[in-house]
Amino acid sequence: MTWNEDWASRGACRTADPDALFVQGAAQNRAKAVCSGCPVRTECLADALDNRTEFGVWGGMTERERRALLRRRPNVTSWKSLLSTARQEFERGGIDAVPAARRSA
Repeated sequence: MTWNEDWASRGACRTADPDALFVQGAAQNRAKAVCSGCPVRTECLADALDNRTEFGVWGGMTERERRALLRRRPNVTSWKSLLSTARQEFERGGIDAVPAARRSA
């Protein structure tokens, strides 16, 4: 699967009420559910991380989750590049879909 530059027009949320993605509390879980089967979830998340989008659910992550990820990985200069490369490795079979630690549990 190649990186989709026109991701916004292909998102699972494109027909949803935009206000439903800018919620707080338990409603965020409903908003994140919209992202669960989205074909451009990775592109959406990369865009939100690269642009430091402060509000709403993007790519299946809340603003709090994105801030935490940005704090954990401060040296990432391009989330688009990182996530695109990770996707390519996964598709080539270079990244195990289920980490060994989880398989043995």
